[in-house]
Amino acid sequence: MSRDGRRLPFIVLNTALKSAAEATRLRILALLAEAELTVTDLQQILRQSQPRISRHLRLLVEAGLVQRFREGAWAFFRLAETGGAAELARTLVERLDHADPVLARDRERLAAVRAARAAAAQAYFRAHAVEWDRIRKLHVADAAVESAMMEALADRPVQALLDLGTGTGRMLELFGPQIERGLGIDLSREMLALARARIERAGLKHCSVRQGDIYDLALPPNSFDTVVIHQVLHFLDDGARAIREAARVLAPAGRLLVVDFAPHELEFLREEYAHRRLGFAPETVTQWMAAAGLELVMHRSLAPEPDTEGRIAVSLWLGRDRRVAASPVREVA
Repeated sequence: MSRDGRRLPFIVLNTALKSAAEATRLRILALLAEAELTVTDLQQILRQSQPRISRHLRLLVEAGLVQRFREGAWAFFRLAETGGAAELARTLVERLDHADPVLARDRERLAAVRAARAAAAQAYFRAHAVEWDRIRKLHVADAAVESAMMEALADRPVQALLDLGTGTGRMLELFGPQIERGLGIDLSREMLALARARIERAGLKHCSVRQGDIYDLALPPNSFDTVVIHQVLHFLDDGARAIREAARVLAPAGRLLVVDFAPHELEFLREEYAHRRLGFAPETVTQWMAAAGLELVMHRSLAPEPDTEGRIAVSLWLGRDRRVAASPVREVA
């Protein structure tokens, strides 16, 4: 019987137990409870061949104990998050003695793999840090924006958070300690490497990132109670379409928080940094939310601080799924 009292079908339990009842596969489950890994990662840790590792993973995926996510030519694996078999996988891992010499050695090798991955991510960050720092100086300080975001979502707990265009994973790091589950989506593998390193460094095992298309999410409807789109819309050709897709995956009464630039005239951002839009008027995003079936419950504009290099204001829009009673719009100065 599962922890919530739901009994598991015989075939589900039998298949899961047979799949887990092998030394290498049990070691894999223990490793995937610590981090999402590739076949190459597991080869380095377990010192086994690629065909053998792939076969073990295939059996674990078929049993529902592990999930597989494609990212370009790569595939990442992690413990399954839903279903009776997923719960069984976590129960088995929890029952393992982490002081066991085999598991301890595996964790040492995992630490080396993570360190190499983090070093590669930081090399990419250093190569682009000058560009990012230049843009940061142009708008309201990050600390002020993040404080306003936390305030906007403070009226009720966040259970499942989706961060669209996750970039370096900062939103997962910001909200991670307060949520039950977090998922970041980005199209760039380089950015996903940065995000993975960030959430691993923060110890956020309940958060993960995936490669995906913001216009066509491989996610079911009603799957997140909170969605964040932070500084992403100005890169897109069709912001309205992105908001519609975000609204599709919101649960009833779910919230969508959009953060982006207010209108500005810094044309070089379009030419040098691929910004498609030079900010958004309040009514633009408001109309997009309404068309997506969302009720606007808050709009706020943050002006750059005096005596700083900032020249761009930042706006926040908070929309709510309309499958609840309407409430008045809350304008914040």
